[in-house]
Amino acid sequence: MGIGPGAGRWLKEAGPAGGVRIRAKMARAVERATVIGSDQVDQALGPAATAGRFADDDLLSILEHLAEVVRANEAHSVQSGTIAWQALDQQSTETRKLTED
Repeated sequence: MGIGPGAGRWLKEAGPAGGVRIRAKMARAVERATVIGSDQVDQALGPAATAGRFADDDLLSILEHLAEVVRANEAHSVQSGTIAWQALDQQSTETRKLTED
């Protein structure tokens, strides 16, 4: 399959699972791959096959979900930062000064 291994897995699973209009759905997947890229569509088709998601809007739903997922990396961290820890340290320093006086 030209999209990737996820598309092949989807095709292998859709038939035995009773998926209907498989050719039409795969044609739409190929169209989406042309527009947004085959990697993204392949990343959606693999889990769709594993989860048995073969309905008309399942691929679109998974693609939308994957677009919303935030992945942590060097450029984007899910950590809110360390500024709160700095404030906590200042409070404990001030408390120690008060108890020492």
